Amino acid sequence: MSDLHVRPADDGDLAAVVRLRDDAARWMLARGVTGQWRPGELSDDHFRRVMETGEVWLAEAAGRVVGAWELWWEDEEAWGPQSSTAGYVHRLMVDHSRVPSGTGRQLLSRAERRVAESGRLLVRLDCLAGNARLKAYYLGAGYQVVGHKEGKPQPGGTPKSFTLLEKPAPGRTK
Repeated sequence: MSDLHVRPADDGDLAAVVRLRDDAARWMLARGVTGQWRPGELSDDHFRRVMETGEVWLAEAAGRVVGAWELWWEDEEAWGPQSSTAGYVHRLMVDHSRVPSGTGRQLLSRAERRVAESGRLLVRLDCLAGNARLKAYYLGAGYQVVGHKEGKPQPGGTPKSFTLLEKPAPGRTK
């Protein structure tokens, strides 16, 4: 998408990020992906907390928010205590009604470059263990399965099992 502009989110963007996340949850449910996300599950308070310790990034096109992701600098609930070698991508989402196919991969690539710019060696993420489609998406983007996490706590929900994936940050080798 040539007119895609990416920038850090601020407090004024919180309602748009919550709306985007809820729309992405509805999109998944409409395609039979259950258990991953539910509309109304996260509020602006969640994204505000992420911005205090990590980053929330927005993608805009034609003045509208069409994508976003969270970038964390630690994720002990999934990965346990770690040295500062990785950045953790969470909640990669796009507005499927407004962006062409491939936009999610473009945003993932931007998140990976941000991790590399921070000096971290690895990009890590996770997905619901039973979500074969999302796991295949990340494998296709060059990630490798490196483990599983049983009973990972979820915002506003019951703990779930996740597949842990990672790859070297761009320009880095593992």
